[in-house]
Amino acid sequence: MPRILITGAAGFLGSHLTDRFLAAGYDVMGVDNLITGSMRNIAHLTGHPRFTFVRHDVSRVLTVEGPLHGVLHFASPASPIDYLKLPIQTLKVGSLGTHNTLGLARAKGARYFLASTSEVYGDPLEHPQKESYWGNVNPIGPRGVYDEAKRFAEAMTMAYHRTHGLDVRIVRIFNTYGPSMRPHDGRVVSNFIRQALAGEPLTVYGDGSQTRSFCYVADEVEGLYRLFESTFVGPVNLGNPNELKVADLAERVRELTGGSSPIVFEPLPEDDPKVRRPDITRARELLGWEPRVLLEDGLRQTIDYFRSLADGRGPGAPSAPLATEDARLERAPI
Repeated sequence: MPRILITGAAGFLGSHLTDRFLAAGYDVMGVDNLITGSMRNIAHLTGHPRFTFVRHDVSRVLTVEGPLHGVLHFASPASPIDYLKLPIQTLKVGSLGTHNTLGLARAKGARYFLASTSEVYGDPLEHPQKESYWGNVNPIGPRGVYDEAKRFAEAMTMAYHRTHGLDVRIVRIFNTYGPSMRPHDGRVVSNFIRQALAGEPLTVYGDGSQTRSFCYVADEVEGLYRLFESTFVGPVNLGNPNELKVADLAERVRELTGGSSPIVFEPLPEDDPKVRRPDITRARELLGWEPRVLLEDGLRQTIDYFRSLADGRGPGAPSAPLATEDARLERAPI
């Protein structure tokens, strides 16, 4: 069977993507340094005959025995609370990690898939955002460590494509939510749900008029899989084009949890985007893809997951270690 490697496999999106490729018949090697990922997310794969796990920081070179059909680079802190706490690690995984995984893909003749982000658009002056938009990013602001790491990663990926003929895919991921999110990851959906279930005030930054577009993880992962299987080289937006004010999201979460938590307002963080909405024309035309899960249905699934964590019904760490392979280091490929 075809064999792929997924970095960030124990993270929120990486773990769901691992499940999708296993379901499609792929052998999957998952790689994660567990800085923000969790073994809980892949505990159900203990003993799976087509999954192996490597604990490794891809900012250092990783070599793999045997063939690889694809290398999918999803390793990176991805929420503001993480990349503001880990700015240097975020920059390193976006630069050195991208370089190392590109080198591995080139050595194996594998397809390379880069998980980029809507953050490359910064605080956008174009709305909605098309893939042709170059963005409005503050490179020296606190969010720049994530934004510029991903912009560099895109540039490096296309340089490998043009210079070495590497077969590449680039996805720009917009706000995604669903089961396996960390309760304290700092993202707006997980913040609101965690606070509502605990009876705490729901914290809205700014006046709540800033907008986001929320895509349920099952929809997002299907788009990722279709993009990997496609022949298109170049960035593709994947997200939900239905735009929502953050204050309105807080109201919906409060209603769906059945709580009565007050909504409180805090100062808006520096460089926080005022609007965020993907133009998904390219994904519709190339992949036949668009989100199908309604926000209320996705939020209910996510709330149920957070409740299961709170009352002990949620997934736990595996009772036995997952099969692992030792990562060997060598000089970085050029």
